[in-house]
Amino acid sequence: MEKKALTSVNESTLVENLLNWKTILLKIEKIFGKEIFDSWIRNIQLRQEYNHYVVLTVPTRFMRDWIVSRYADKILDIIKQDKKTIERIEFEIEEVIEKKYNKKNSNQNYLKNPFDESNKIRNIEESVLNYNRLDEKQSFKNFIVGESNKLAFSSAKKFCDSNDAQYNPLFIYGGVGMGKTHLLNAVGLEMREKNQIMFISAERFMYYFIKSIKNNEMVKFKDFFRKADVFIIDDIQFVRGKEVMQEEFFHTFNALIDKGAKILISSDRSPSSLDRIQDRIKSRLSGGLVVDIQSSNFDLRLEILKFKYQENRAKFKDSIELSDDVLSFLASEMRVNIRETIGALNRILAFGRIYNKTPSVSECKLILKDIINTNNKQVSIEKIQSIVASYFKISLKEMLSPRRSRSLVRPRHIAMYLSKKHTTKSLPDIGRNFSNRDHTTVIHAVKTVEKLMSEEKTYVQDIDQIKNQLFKVS
Repeated sequence: MEKKALTSVNESTLVENLLNWKTILLKIEKIFGKEIFDSWIRNIQLRQEYNHYVVLTVPTRFMRDWIVSRYADKILDIIKQDKKTIERIEFEIEEVIEKKYNKKNSNQNYLKNPFDESNKIRNIEESVLNYNRLDEKQSFKNFIVGESNKLAFSSAKKFCDSNDAQYNPLFIYGGVGMGKTHLLNAVGLEMREKNQIMFISAERFMYYFIKSIKNNEMVKFKDFFRKADVFIIDDIQFVRGKEVMQEEFFHTFNALIDKGAKILISSDRSPSSLDRIQDRIKSRLSGGLVVDIQSSNFDLRLEILKFKYQENRAKFKDSIELSDDVLSFLASEMRVNIRETIGALNRILAFGRIYNKTPSVSECKLILKDIINTNNKQVSIEKIQSIVASYFKISLKEMLSPRRSRSLVRPRHIAMYLSKKHTTKSLPDIGRNFSNRDHTTVIHAVKTVEKLMSEEKTYVQDIDQIKNQLFKVS
């Protein structure tokens, strides 16, 4: 994505700079909020506008990677509002900007320094607490235990009570909405009386890490994050592919272990399945106890629904009565994760309070028809890739390879197109699942497929047949 020189571009492709970058920055700040804007967006500069894309500059490679993975899609959408012909954005690294950027930060107050000398690390400490307060409601007492999470629950309890190295670090993994964060929070509540707890998400850890680099305050950053007795970090998969942050996490991890601190980590997958993570970090993460939270069964979902229903009735005087049949229906249909199961219950209860009636099972089906249909048709990028490869009689390895023969490009483009249309993954995430291709490659694939679908009936027939396999009810 990085260009060595713009002079190699044919001058005929250049257009007059019609974009008002200041106006676009104002729109971005309004959408993203001041904190994100000041930290990541403010110093993006418009270098050149071409017929179908723009080149933006950022101070560092690290900032470029972060912006591309988190904000690039939305920035492109905002630019397209001003000029619809822009199809992609590209980022370049400008070392000169980095020097001006650091000088500007030292003289102006538009980006607050979390490690200000006048208050040492007080500012970051207050900020961490603001974003990562322990939730009193997420304790061991109200964590509903079933077969799918029994091992993780028992391990978390043992982690609190034992100094056995077997439980340090404790690594808990499982799908979205399965209760990992609840367990981490419960450990923090249990141990806070006698220990100094650091409870933070990997994303927020990275946020403070970047701020410390910008402000040349890495010493204070290290001092702050390495003073914990119990270090709890949520969603460690977030550091995948971020080499600089992995380096700092590795040294933080070692420093904490060396001082006898306890470490609790959560992820959406096991350490061995974390791609684009340094092997030495995987080894550290696997060095203690690794346990998973599996998909919930009917009995556990029903038990959680009953608990949340009673909790709701105690909280709201106008809460409605729900029959056992309705609760059983919800436990049966909502099979994706616990969070969505509770969300469905809340929707039913809200419907009942608004219309002052107790909904029947048939009414619940209508209220939740969008969720139920989505649950029944949920697909993953891996499933799409497998079905597309099978349909075109090629191996998955061939489809993900760098080869660009027509027999491989067509299925590859279709798989990217379906991944964009039928999953919630971002363009960078989709690209990473196709052998670390860039998000602009995914955009090109989607546009190519849409164009061919409007021109070739056989193309539409192929995609329809693949979708029939994809959404086939088993």
